[in-house]
Amino acid sequence: MLIKFVTLALLFVTSIILDVDTKHLSALHSATNSKTDIENLYANLQTNHFELPQRISFSNALSGFYKLKEKGLIKKNIITIIDFSISSNSKRLWVIDLASNSILFQSLVAHGRNTGEEFANSFSNKANSFKSSLGFYATGEVYNGKHGLSLRLDGLEKGINDNARTRGVVMHAANYVSNSFVKNNSRLGRSQGCPAIPTAISKEIISAIKDQSCLYIYHPKLV
Repeated sequence: MLIKFVTLALLFVTSIILDVDTKHLSALHSATNSKTDIENLYANLQTNHFELPQRISFSNALSGFYKLKEKGLIKKNIITIIDFSISSNSKRLWVIDLASNSILFQSLVAHGRNTGEEFANSFSNKANSFKSSLGFYATGEVYNGKHGLSLRLDGLEKGINDNARTRGVVMHAANYVSNSFVKNNSRLGRSQGCPAIPTAISKEIISAIKDQSCLYIYHPKLV
């Protein structure tokens, strides 16, 4: 009788361990699939003659996008990646349609005047810092301001960019975001902290990404 009881107890414990192991393996498998999915998306991204974003900025952006989408903080299958590790003289903003897995836009984009000269290297979440903030944002509503059509941004990372709306950090057009400005000044113009974009394509970009799409500003300092 004692042997039978011990045998049953061991079977019970073993079944629990197996169940835990199965769940653990299942979780690992899901995580692996997620990474694999991101790699596959990157490998098959339709460039439409644009350059690819860096793999690391794309991977980080997509990982965050999935989490934010799951929480209901963003709605659209559109993601905007701004890579502030790249020279401001280069096109370092990408708008990607995840439904078609294609790049819609690649553009110049400004950083804040106190964030750096040609390269961005100093960031802040404080009012009147005139610095850019990194991390994940949800795009908000469109309005007409002193820069014309503009897009409000809501920072989703506490202490990193969550003061964006109260700081007035928005996406807007600026004539200092142009190749001609770079040619005359050896660097792109700078904003007061806003991700300013070229006037010629500002309305198209804002229209595509408004109303709760994901915007991610990357720099190695945040990773």
